[in-house]
Amino acid sequence: MISGLYQGQDGDSRLALRIDVDGARPMGRVSGDLFTVAGATTSYVGSFVVHAPAVRAGLIQGRGDFTFAAPAREVSITITGDAVTAAVAGRTYQVSFVSRHFRSVLLEQDSVVGTAPFVAYRTGSLPGPAGSPDRELNVVSAYAEAGIELTLAEPGVIPVEGSGTDLAWDDAELHHAMTRHFGAFGDAVAWRLWLLVASKHVGGYRGIMFDYNDAHQRQGAAVFYDAIKGDTPQAQRAQLRTYVHELGHAFNLLHSWQKNLATPPQPLGPHGGFGDLSWMNYVQNYQPGGEPGYWAAFPFQFTDAELIHLRHGFYRDVAMGANAFGTGAAEIDPFEQPVEDHSGLRLELRAKESYELGEPVVLELKLAYVDEPRTTHGHLHPDTEFTQVSITQPGGRTVLYRPMMRHCVDTSPEIRLDPGNPAIYRSAYIGHGRDGHYFQLPGEYQIRAQYVAADGSRIVSPVCPIRVRFPVTRDDHLVAELMLGEDQGKLFSLMGSDSPALRSGNEALDEVIGRYGDHPLAVYARLVKGLNAEREFKELTAGNRLRVRPPDPKQGIEHLTAVARDASIDNITLNLAMRRLARAEARQGDIVRANAVMDKMVATFEAKGVNEIVLGQIRRQAELTKSALSAELS
Repeated sequence: MISGLYQGQDGDSRLALRIDVDGARPMGRVSGDLFTVAGATTSYVGSFVVHAPAVRAGLIQGRGDFTFAAPAREVSITITGDAVTAAVAGRTYQVSFVSRHFRSVLLEQDSVVGTAPFVAYRTGSLPGPAGSPDRELNVVSAYAEAGIELTLAEPGVIPVEGSGTDLAWDDAELHHAMTRHFGAFGDAVAWRLWLLVASKHVGGYRGIMFDYNDAHQRQGAAVFYDAIKGDTPQAQRAQLRTYVHELGHAFNLLHSWQKNLATPPQPLGPHGGFGDLSWMNYVQNYQPGGEPGYWAAFPFQFTDAELIHLRHGFYRDVAMGANAFGTGAAEIDPFEQPVEDHSGLRLELRAKESYELGEPVVLELKLAYVDEPRTTHGHLHPDTEFTQVSITQPGGRTVLYRPMMRHCVDTSPEIRLDPGNPAIYRSAYIGHGRDGHYFQLPGEYQIRAQYVAADGSRIVSPVCPIRVRFPVTRDDHLVAELMLGEDQGKLFSLMGSDSPALRSGNEALDEVIGRYGDHPLAVYARLVKGLNAEREFKELTAGNRLRVRPPDPKQGIEHLTAVARDASIDNITLNLAMRRLARAEARQGDIVRANAVMDKMVATFEAKGVNEIVLGQIRRQAELTKSALSAELS
């Protein structure tokens, strides 16, 4: 067997060569990465892959695809006994065998006190596909079967200081934990990953992958113990899949039904990708057969296309901290309506007709049934990745809204759309994401969205036009500049944060409130500051300890009261602000005022003329909030 990783050097040029023509699941490819060595430094030059090399005794040849203008595209590898010579891009390298693994990654895993990290699962513990070998799999061995070596650093345990009973994490806290941890990594591309085993996420997710528009993208993930814990074979099997799945995202693997959104687009597997037997699919969405069908047929491995990416993807498309998730550029073609649509579902978008420059763009999504009742899943928010939003900018370029964090739901509760519940609604802030601000220029924008239904149908909305107005006054210009900073965008995406890494953003929002408090955009600064103050905040300290900052209900009430009086924000955001205002009042010990806020919320939406079905849901929500707050105080 000759497959594996080889390395060699010709003068100042170094080659990492991957031969994949025999052994376990050979992909019939040769690939490599080229580097320049200068003194004690090494710089990346480019990568290549030969997709269909001719393999004969002692010789492997083929035409390579290069990421740079290579002087020669033919790649030739000569094997004579133990000597291996590679001719690549006009240079010749004597290479030596390094490993049967094609790539090696250091995995650092930290767990919060009270969680129990996954250890291993015996694949024969439960029925599976015929012919799949019974073996003990953990995260390291699962990737080893794919040809990737994960070296597990000494696991760490994070103690908790000053915590109450709530150990639920939100995105802002996870963002801060990531920036604190990766501050030691430096802003550099590295084969290095961090996995945080946390207690639970406020959204109930099983895992997330950290992905930002800076040097920290794809360098870490988190799994949530409370959502996957258990020592039954079923629970252990699910834990293994969750860990491998989240780390797969860090290697730049997309969900099975999203590969067509990559650059370049990749073909979808059976049933629009839901038929993939892969770690990267969702078990509950597998077709045919859902979760039982998935586990009955899943051989605990990646698909061939995913193996090719892991083993032979270009360096910057795979290495952590390099190219962004899914694509090196966000540009896509606008979503088009299907030629035929018998899904019985309709997707609509609503937004303000015009926005001030710097005003957060919030999109309301509505999914309704047509003619006859339908059952689907309720993951309508674009952060859960069953819904994608495209933004055509004034210059004609269309980009995909890509969230800062990728939430993996792993469960899809059914939603019945019928006369008693004709539609579901979600509100999404789409002004900022992994690629920065999407509405930085005045002009006309066109927004479309695509929802992937439970049966794989792709429901495309009509165009929703949005206009961003030119600033008129000097204050408009100054406030727009304060609102459009990169850290400010992250704060809007995260709904506030204590993270020192976002200090400049918080200072800018404080300036909006302090100097331009009467400006129409100040309400959004107050919203972010109020939501952050009203909640507790978990801080991962430099000593890898977890410190919990208690809520500041007084400051939360001050800001959120001003938000609740403002008529300019959208209904769903107003609903959130008023419920959090009620919680802040209750945390100050005034349950009467908390209940009064909920009564006012109902009256506000009655006065807005909200349709009766939605109004009934708001009334029930208000009563449930009252009960929950009373129970919290008792």
